[in-house]
Amino acid sequence: MNDLRDKYIELIAAATGEAALEELRVQAVGKKGEISLKMRELGKMSPEERQIMGPRLNALKDEINAALAAKKAGLADAALNERLKAEWLDVTLPGRGRRSGTIHPVSQVWEECTAIFADMGFAVAEGPQVETDWYNFDALNIPGHHPARAEMDTFYMHRAEGDDRPPHVLRTHTSPVQIRSMEAGGAPTRIICPGRVYRADYDQTHTPMFHQVEGLAIDKDISMANLKWVLEEFFSAYFGTAVKTRFRASHFPFTEPSAEVDIQCQWKDGSVKVGEGDDWLEVLGSGMVHPKVLRAGGIDPDEWQGFAFGMGIDRIAMLKYGIPDLRAFFDSDLRWLRNYGFASLDVPTIRGGLSR
Repeated sequence: MNDLRDKYIELIAAATGEAALEELRVQAVGKKGEISLKMRELGKMSPEERQIMGPRLNALKDEINAALAAKKAGLADAALNERLKAEWLDVTLPGRGRRSGTIHPVSQVWEECTAIFADMGFAVAEGPQVETDWYNFDALNIPGHHPARAEMDTFYMHRAEGDDRPPHVLRTHTSPVQIRSMEAGGAPTRIICPGRVYRADYDQTHTPMFHQVEGLAIDKDISMANLKWVLEEFFSAYFGTAVKTRFRASHFPFTEPSAEVDIQCQWKDGSVKVGEGDDWLEVLGSGMVHPKVLRAGGIDPDEWQGFAFGMGIDRIAMLKYGIPDLRAFFDSDLRWLRNYGFASLDVPTIRGGLSR
């Protein structure tokens, strides 16, 4: 029995892999292993012999099993050490940097406009993007024969067959928000209405969906002079330099009188420089709110008056940041977004300051 013990202890110690160790286990303590066969011979022995040999065989079996387990653990530790040597990682190295996203130019300019007008006392008003025919056209004094109400210019919502109600539309401007604001708050009021609008047009300077910001101020003694001051203060703050404006007579159904507004600029080498030179660039439409529009909003035009204006957020973003094509705003091109986008921690500031 001592020879059997010494034999397997030496073989186990010399084993170089788990496969060899498993073969030794089967040879020693498997069902047909040498120690297992010795234990079967106990039945042929006398009771006195079994009392002596039984404990010795059990002790031998336990010792071999313990040696097998210890050797298996040692082989596993050695394998792990070899793996760690080959797959080491310096945990003191800095982590891989993740590319951070950027703020879209439209979102950035939206916030810039909000900050500038807020400094002049304008609150922000919002409304639904799917509007009724009345809010989008009728309340704004747009007659039924006006070209803007044609299906070639406006997206109309589907109506079921037999439904004779006027169809809803995707709003073509944010002016319906002005009507809703007048209905809800009355006068006096001073608001801007930024948001998405929709028109059936698509080219380098037009897209089916774009962004507008409109302004409305109503009080008892507001005039076109106040409108001019507000717009010049806005553009001077937005572009970071003093900007002059020029009003040209125009016609809009919802304002009377109406005016197109140009800003002073200079064209040089295919680019435009705002705030200097002898050229002019049209940027928005404006005017005094039409009495019919005031009545539609529940305000007495004999007591109150006000001005309104509207401009494209995308357009003034193109102008300020040198973006040549409006369609690129909505292409979701990561290269374009990384080039024209803004860091997420950039806070819109009023660059030019506001005079008082």
